[in-house]
This record gives sequence, structure tokens and C-alpha cells, in this order.
Amino acid sequence: MPYIPPEVVAKAKEMDLLTYLKNYEPGELVHFGGSTYCTRTHDSLKISNGKWCWFSRGIGGKTALDYLIKVREIPFTEAVEMIVGQAAIHPPTYEPAPKKDAPKVLLLPPASRCATHAVSYLSGRGIDSEVIDFCISTGRLYESSGRYHNVVFVGHDRYGKARYANLRGIGSDFKGECNGSDKRFSFNIPAENSGILHLFESAIDLLSFATIRKLSGMNWRSDHLLSLAGVYQPREKIEESAVPLALTQYLRDHPEIKTIILRLDNDRAGRLAAKALMAVLPKNYIIDARFPPRGKDYNDCLCMHLGIPIIRSKEKNQER
Repeated sequence: MPYIPPEVVAKAKEMDLLTYLKNYEPGELVHFGGSTYCTRTHDSLKISNGKWCWFSRGIGGKTALDYLIKVREIPFTEAVEMIVGQAAIHPPTYEPAPKKDAPKVLLLPPASRCATHAVSYLSGRGIDSEVIDFCISTGRLYESSGRYHNVVFVGHDRYGKARYANLRGIGSDFKGECNGSDKRFSFNIPAENSGILHLFESAIDLLSFATIRKLSGMNWRSDHLLSLAGVYQPREKIEESAVPLALTQYLRDHPEIKTIILRLDNDRAGRLAAKALMAVLPKNYIIDARFPPRGKDYNDCLCMHLGIPIIRSKEKNQER
């Protein structure tokens, strides 16, 4: 493999896909609507907010280099040379950055006619059928269409409008957010009348906890359930950490909440996140950290209880 200096690779990685196509392959770019584009070759490959996602294949990225390697299947060195070479001959014109206060438009992938693969995947992870059916019937969960069927977890605001969506691959480690997702409104299941909120890292952990409650004979919808859609990363100085956007918004929308129970992963990152949240959340809340009694997260705990295999992504297998 030809040697490419690190600074040249870094230069190639600076170019986003929209800039690359507008400057060097304008015929391949199709305006989909608003600030969203797709490619002429792959209409399910959407470009928006500095990212791209090929929904039918369950892959995505940010840079033109990602696109050339993952979609066009061009070897790494050749892809770098293509980008840097064209930029040297014709320096690209960059689009001005969108205003931060511009409203986000959520771009959801097309839904499959049925959710067979998604239901099978979630059932294989121990999630109860009643919990799955509830999420499907309320628009919180569906299966995307295309060659690669992804589970789509949808977050709604207090008025029931879809504002956030997270993709999880079935049979792969693919994870990603849909373009236009507003992190203030991650996956959640509100309670009708409760002052207690349970907080989780992922939608899978949330659904696992709901299932554990149902198996215990409890009303699994008696309290508020909220996912942070990922690991919360506090600052080096814990007291300077910020409260996650999703949690801040949910507490604002549900002033009846008085107790917050942190049900994060029982690993180094989860324990540190719990410590930070207990330090920075307003003192008028009762805050308690309750890690899963078995396994690393609540899906591990559920699978152990049911005696079924634990499915972990590669990143879940690493102690963070």
C-alpha cells in the first residue's frame, strides 16, 4: 500500500460529502427537500446536517472519504488521492454553515410493510411482546424498509410529534441517528400520573427494564421512562458537567417529576455518569442510582433472568 502522510489523510477527512458532490460530482447530487439531499445512484442515501446515511444498507458517515470507501468501495489510498488531488486542482467552495437556531427537520427512513425482523430481534433480546406492541402502535418503534432492516426508535415531544430517531442494525453493530434528530427528545415512554422518572442509556435498556417490571407483576407504565440515546460523558471536573439535553427537556415538560432514578450501565462509564448527574442535577430532586443487579446493563439482567444468550455490540464488550 502506498504511503500517504498523516497530514494528507487529515486534509482529505476535512471535506464533507455535500461539499465534495457539489464541487466535483454535481450530476450525482439531487435536492430532496429543505437542507436534505440524496444521490442520483442511491435515492435512499440522504445527506443532511453535515452527515450522510444510506438507509437501505444501514451505513453512514460524515466525510466524503467515508462515502468513497463505504459506498463506492474505492480503496483507502485511492480515495484520499482522489479528494486531495481534485481539491488541489479546483479548490472547493464550501457552503456557509447553517444557523444553529434553524429548526431541524427529522428525516425518518421509509417503514417496512411489517415489523417482522424488528419484532424477532427484540424478542430475541427478551423484550416482552406487550411492550413491543405498545411501542409499535404508538409510533415509537418500527422497522425500516430496504435491503438492511433496521429497528427505528422514535422520540416524541410532549405533543406527540416525532422529533428524534435512532437506528439499530439487526444482525450488525450499526447504530446511528436519523438526520435532523433533536437530542432534546430522545426515546421515552411517559407515565399518565407519576412523579418518578427512570433514566437509561439506551432504548433497549429502557424496554428491558419495562419487561422486568412486567415479569415481576408490576405495571410497567406506572412511571416515566427516558433514554439518553447513548453514554453520557461528564467533563473532567464533574461539577462543571452539563445536564443532558434530553433530561433537561423532559423535566421541563413534566414538572410533576420529583424523583429521578439513574439506571445506567454498571461499568466505569456508567458509574462515572451517575456520579456526575447526582452532582449537577438540581437539589430539589430526589436522586438515586440503581445499577442492574446482574450483568452490565438492564438487557444483560433480563437475558440472565430469562436464561437466553446476551447480545452485545462490539463497543458494549469494551469496559469504558
